[in-house]
Amino acid sequence: MADDAKTHIGRQPFGKTAGGDEVGLFTLSRPSAPTVKVTNLGGYVISIVAPDRSGRRQDVTLGYADLAGYLTDRAFFGCLVGRYANRIAKARFSLDGKSFALAANNGPNHLHGGPKGFHRHLWAANVVNGPEGDALELSYVSRDGEEGYPGTLTSKVVYSLRADGLVIDYTATTDAPTVVNLTNHAYFNLAGEGDVLGHELQVEADAYTPVDTTLIPTGERRPVAGTPFDFRKPAPIGGRIDAADDQLKAGGGYDHNFVLRGAAGELRLAARVVEPKSGRVLEMLTTEPGVQFYSGNFLDGTIVGRSGKGYARRSGFCLEAQHFPDSPNQPGFPSAVLRPGQTYRQTTVYRLSVMP
Repeated sequence: MADDAKTHIGRQPFGKTAGGDEVGLFTLSRPSAPTVKVTNLGGYVISIVAPDRSGRRQDVTLGYADLAGYLTDRAFFGCLVGRYANRIAKARFSLDGKSFALAANNGPNHLHGGPKGFHRHLWAANVVNGPEGDALELSYVSRDGEEGYPGTLTSKVVYSLRADGLVIDYTATTDAPTVVNLTNHAYFNLAGEGDVLGHELQVEADAYTPVDTTLIPTGERRPVAGTPFDFRKPAPIGGRIDAADDQLKAGGGYDHNFVLRGAAGELRLAARVVEPKSGRVLEMLTTEPGVQFYSGNFLDGTIVGRSGKGYARRSGFCLEAQHFPDSPNQPGFPSAVLRPGQTYRQTTVYRLSVMP
């Protein structure tokens, strides 16, 4: 492969944190591939620009116009999420007979690593060589006790661009037993703007994990058959989103973990989304056991995006590769425990294409 066909990464200043630290903006580009921008503040995917069936290139993610928006972001628009993505019930868990208290930042529960989770930190950034050309490696050391979690966790996340999309590889090690669940929280809109209700979704899952009124899983794995959660065949996101269903009422729409088919640890297709008008197609592959499908129910128009307009309800969707929510308190779920000598590994691929 000629060098000009490989990924190249450009770096430019993106402003400073409140403490005066320089923030970088990295642009991953290569011929005939989506263009991806990432910042080392919280590992945010700032944008993914991809063509439609007519060749018109457009940003297919939600985000802010400048660094100021990301410094105060409360919607997790494309960030790295950790130390534990999603919710932990009553903001506490036990591990090896010890109880750990976390920040309650989502009602009574702990959400996305807490108010000063991984998305609030400046990660060390390096451009490294990969099989597809340049890759962006971000690293961060989360000290023992940060946000209440035990053990010092060293995390590395590598963003690499392929001809058909973005690959995110995660690794982490610890010096004491802990729990870890890392993901990316990108919001997608394959039409570029408007609501996502007409997007057609398919999820490779026969079951999902129902939740209580605070969106904590009950521990059950419920078959999707005969429910509004049946996306085994493509269906519009908005087709059943307002059905008279207690689970949809709990989340104001979809905000649920799907139990993926196949073996965790193996990279496989998790979900496929088609936007019929633009022809854009997004496929997400992951090694994780689950994916949280979120239909942007809590967006309410008050968060102003890069276009200068407020993001209305259901104007973006998320596919968050993950271990199941509240796994530290759910012995029947796949374990999220990481011990010294082990390495946490996760790979997620966002593959973009167009229909004829």
